[in-house]
Amino acid sequence: MFKESPIVRRKSKQIHVGNVAVGGDAPISVQSMTNTLTTDVDATVAQIKSLESVGADIVRVSVPTMNAAEAFKEIKKQVNVPLVTDIHFDYRIALKVAEYGADCLRINPGNIGREDRVKAVVESARDKNIPIRIGVNGGSLERDLQEKYGEPTPEALVESAMRHIDILDRLNFDQFKVSVKASDVFLAVDSYRLLAKQIENPLHLGITEAGGFRSGSVKSAIGLGLLLNEGIGDTLRVSLAADPVEEIKVGFDILKSLKLRSRGINFIACPSCSRQEFDVIGTVNALEQRVEDILTPMDVSIIGCIVNGPGEAEVSDLGLTGGSKKSGYYLDGVRQKERFDNDQLVDQLEQRIRAKAKLMDEEQRLDVKVIDQDDI
Repeated sequence: MFKESPIVRRKSKQIHVGNVAVGGDAPISVQSMTNTLTTDVDATVAQIKSLESVGADIVRVSVPTMNAAEAFKEIKKQVNVPLVTDIHFDYRIALKVAEYGADCLRINPGNIGREDRVKAVVESARDKNIPIRIGVNGGSLERDLQEKYGEPTPEALVESAMRHIDILDRLNFDQFKVSVKASDVFLAVDSYRLLAKQIENPLHLGITEAGGFRSGSVKSAIGLGLLLNEGIGDTLRVSLAADPVEEIKVGFDILKSLKLRSRGINFIACPSCSRQEFDVIGTVNALEQRVEDILTPMDVSIIGCIVNGPGEAEVSDLGLTGGSKKSGYYLDGVRQKERFDNDQLVDQLEQRIRAKAKLMDEEQRLDVKVIDQDDI
């Protein structure tokens, strides 16, 4: 029972990273980055495909050398998701990966060197319809900005970003997105707020180097949540010292919680207490793993007792309310005569969730057909 978010998004220009629209009224895209050696083509392809399998819209690949650029050529042939190439300083690598089909160049124009080199990269990007991502990081500000501000500040990050933006403006190139990341939540949030007032291009959100899975997820949820709630942000990455697959999952969970994007199962579950009639925590954890392949937007409430259970179940697509030995089952907010054995809940719920997802998918296809016929 997904409802549209009340959040009014910031107006921004729209660019395309491969076939993924970024900015404008496009859905906020979720991306991650490979952590394999790019020169290990098989390992990198395998990781990209694992990211695709959990819904990654865009994947970034580091290309630090010409050997990595040659490997990228082979990687690009074997995957479907749009690829952003991460390049620092060497304009020749940017030209090479553009030739090999990069969907976006992550390269800061001001760091390339001479003007003719910058122009060569921009003209290649223009000719091949490849956007550029400008990426400013609080930990790698230019030396003169460090001296000017004394420490990373929102003003310092935005001034750095504007230097690169000004170069692209002079070259009449507007197909770019910008990030101003920091590991400090408040620094990152204030930097994005300031930049959002100065440009209309899409913003790539992230709390960089956020930390391990748990702490990094919390920091990212707070920082990105604050910005997204203000309508700021067109694409995002959750940066975790963890399996990149988890970055995609957490990213979608953040968007789902703000009702900015619906994808997969939204579990509504109690933290459990002495009133619980079954193992709520074990049931939810097992189900999350079993049905993570389901992309159909669906609310599933799993509550261990009858105190809050009926209320949550009545506003869910599928609901479970704990009872002694057997638990109550709700479908589309309506209590069913059928009850589930508490010692078989995971199997029974998985079966009902899959059946409901299949039905919802079929209904969606029928709706699309009706709309298409009406348009004829």
